[in-house]
Amino acid sequence: MNDNRVSFGIKALDNMISGGLLRGSANLLEGAPGTGKTTLAMQFIHNGIKLYNEPGLIITFEEFPQQYYHDAMEFGWDFKKLEEEKKLKVIFSDPHTTLAEFDKMDGVFVNLVETLGIKRVIIDSMTHFESIAEDTFELREIERRLINSLKREGVTSILLRENDNLLGQVSHVTSKIPFIVDSYMLLRYVEIDSAIEKALCMLKMRGSDHRKDIRCFRITKQGIEVDQKFSGREGIMSGTAHYTPQDAFVNVFGKK
Repeated sequence: MNDNRVSFGIKALDNMISGGLLRGSANLLEGAPGTGKTTLAMQFIHNGIKLYNEPGLIITFEEFPQQYYHDAMEFGWDFKKLEEEKKLKVIFSDPHTTLAEFDKMDGVFVNLVETLGIKRVIIDSMTHFESIAEDTFELREIERRLINSLKREGVTSILLRENDNLLGQVSHVTSKIPFIVDSYMLLRYVEIDSAIEKALCMLKMRGSDHRKDIRCFRITKQGIEVDQKFSGREGIMSGTAHYTPQDAFVNVFGKK
C-alpha cells in the first residue's frame, strides 16, 4: 500500500480512488438508512487493523459498543477481541463531549489516539451535531473544529451522515460539511427493472484523481463487495434508472 494512501481493503473500491483515501484526510460517507454506511465504516476499521496494522477508533452517538460487537460478528469481525488486544476502541459518546475532548490537547480522546497509536477514526454520525448548533453558521464552525482536530492528530477519518431520502434527489440539509471534507462518497438505493439495488459514487476527492463512474455494490457475509459500473443506464443517482436512448433503441429493435 502506498504510504500516502489509506486503503479500504476492498480492491474495486480502492481502484476507484487511486489506491485509497489520502492519509490524514477527513472523508464524508453519506447514505440512506440501510445502504451500508456503518458496514463500510466497520470494514474500513477491521481491514485497517488486520491487513495494515493500523489501530482504529469508533465514536458512536447512536449505538452502544455491544451493538457494534454484534453487528461486526455478523461478518466474522471480532471487534471485542480487537479491543482486548488494544488495537481498537469503540466509544459511546455525545456530540458535546466529543467536540470538547478533541478540542483539548490533553483531552481523553486525544490521549487515546496517542496511547493506542490510532490511525483510523469513525464518527457515527455527523448528523447529531446539527442538534447542538443554533444556526448554519455555528454548525459549520462546529464541523470545522472537529475536522481540524482530527487532522491535527494525523488520523484518517470517515464521518458518517444520514440522508433520509430513500430514493430520488438528496434531501435538503443545513450542514455544509461536503464543502469542508476532503472527500465525499454517496451510497444510494436505485430502482432497476422493478428491483432495488445499491449504488456507490465518489462525488469529490480533494487533492487526488478518482473514478467518476457509479458502481453497483452488495452487502455479503464478508462485508461490502463493489461490482461493475452501471452501463447503459441513466438517472442512477436520482433513484430510478432508465436505459440510455441508444440502449433503449437496441432493446426494442435489436442490433444491426
